[in-house]
Amino acid sequence: MKKLSSYIWEYKWSYLLALLSLFIAVTLDMLAPRLTAHVVDDVIVGGNIGELKYLLLGFLGIGLGRCIFQYIKEYTFDINGSRISGNMRRDLFRHVQSLSADFFDRTNTGELMARIKEDIDRIWDALGYVSMLLIEVAYHTVIILVCMYMLNWKLALIPTLAMILCGSIAVIMERKLGQVYEEISEENAALNTVAEENLAGVRTVKAFAREKYEIGKFLSHNQKYYDLNMEQSAVFVKYYPMFSVVTKVLPLLTILVGGKFVIDGEMTLGQMTAFVEYSTNIVWPMEMLGWLTNSFSSAVASNKKIKLIYREQPSVVEKEEPVRLDKVRGRICFDHVSFHKADLHEILHDISFTVEAGHTLGIMGTTGAGKTSIVQLLQRMYDATDGAIYLDDVDVKELSLEQLRTSVSYVMQDVFLFSETINENIKLGKKDYIDFKTVRKASTDAQASGFIERMEEQYDTVIGERGVGLSGGQKQRISIARALAKRDPILVLDDSTSALDMETEHLIQETLKTLEHTTKIIIAHRISAVRNADEIIVLENGAIAERGTHEELLAKGGLYYETYQSQYGSAMDTVPENGEMRSNDSVSQVKGGIADGSQFV
Repeated sequence: MKKLSSYIWEYKWSYLLALLSLFIAVTLDMLAPRLTAHVVDDVIVGGNIGELKYLLLGFLGIGLGRCIFQYIKEYTFDINGSRISGNMRRDLFRHVQSLSADFFDRTNTGELMARIKEDIDRIWDALGYVSMLLIEVAYHTVIILVCMYMLNWKLALIPTLAMILCGSIAVIMERKLGQVYEEISEENAALNTVAEENLAGVRTVKAFAREKYEIGKFLSHNQKYYDLNMEQSAVFVKYYPMFSVVTKVLPLLTILVGGKFVIDGEMTLGQMTAFVEYSTNIVWPMEMLGWLTNSFSSAVASNKKIKLIYREQPSVVEKEEPVRLDKVRGRICFDHVSFHKADLHEILHDISFTVEAGHTLGIMGTTGAGKTSIVQLLQRMYDATDGAIYLDDVDVKELSLEQLRTSVSYVMQDVFLFSETINENIKLGKKDYIDFKTVRKASTDAQASGFIERMEEQYDTVIGERGVGLSGGQKQRISIARALAKRDPILVLDDSTSALDMETEHLIQETLKTLEHTTKIIIAHRISAVRNADEIIVLENGAIAERGTHEELLAKGGLYYETYQSQYGSAMDTVPENGEMRSNDSVSQVKGGIADGSQFV
């Protein structure tokens, strides 16, 4: 993690200008009581009216100077705080983007949103207005005390003791608030997570009539967040009145004691007037200490939370000098690959297969068999626990992550569309290289152009978050068009036609046949999606249970054949005896007609 001081150091000259302006503005402010003393002693008491015009010019000069330097100070602190918070938010977002998939498996979106938004905003406040006031309060207090001691050291002991008392209260208050703010930050993240999940899944909530339950869950977190804020307020309310009492008593005490000194001849009336003015000026730093302590504690707690994110390191790391292939052909090889996550049982066990460039691999299996994990390992979203994965005979761990992942067009099972136009969604990944002609061709091949061009704004239609407003089949077709438009050497379809009718699926299958130079991995539950593959593997409990072509797997009469029967009916009688299959008709008839599934498409 880049230290906070490093961000500040980048703007050292700007901060130096701000500090210089602050010191000048405060110093000018401290000159005003001195002029007031001369007005009282020399003009009012002494009767020297001639000095009045110079003293008035002095007041005017102080006012103009403070106006100019106060503006420079506040503007510079504000703009520096904005720049630093922007840089911190950028760097934090980049760090989050660099983390591997396992981090997102165990981290809530709401928590990350809280860190990137609310916590950075609190640091922004601390580096801008709050830090400016902290420095100003410190310098203002020191210079006022110096001026007071120069006027009368005995009388200056009163504000000194008052400052020590206020400082002690501020330290106690900061310690109590620090712990509360950490809890508030945690609960804020939890509240964001609950709200984000419910808003994203509002249709599911309504479909299951869970509004009352979800409202109750949200209100429980909201109540806890409220209680923590009330706890913070209780600390603030307990200690802040102490600052107010001190600030109200101090000027009165100064006048009483100072008046006695004037009567005793230890001070002039003008000096006492200046001293009272200084004591009034020292009041606002004491009043600000409570609020500044509150804001500073919040920023410290937020910084601690951000540091926790920076402690996370990606588990999938690219080599310092990765291999970059001149051209990716698309040959894929899994060599005895096994995979398990830290907190789960083994997901894949001893997986071996080879897909030649331009060939097609079909993957079938029940839910949870590990089908999607194979693709995630290919893209190095995770690293295999054992074995090796090769792309064009190069271990994927040796390759550039950018080249590896941009070589794979992945149509995900859970379609995600952004809140942009259809055109921008299809161009995703290669927006600078894909023209509209390519978008139109990909949409036609994905059987999406029909419904897109019936829309009022066609390809410029803005779709809602995650594709809200489109049917499941329409979203899948846009997702397929997005993959086809990239024209990458490897195409992965992860159960991507499950929401399509059989006719549309058949047309897309015909499109895939034309991609002769593209390596295709088709993950599906439907036989019709994989039957034309060069090889089909059937997974069971994370291991390969069967493998072969469509006809070979049917002839085995195993899991694949059972799936076929469940989808297309008992077209064949199953009698798996001694590894053979008997049929009412000959096996050749099965292979030639029913087995290819053509009449069902």
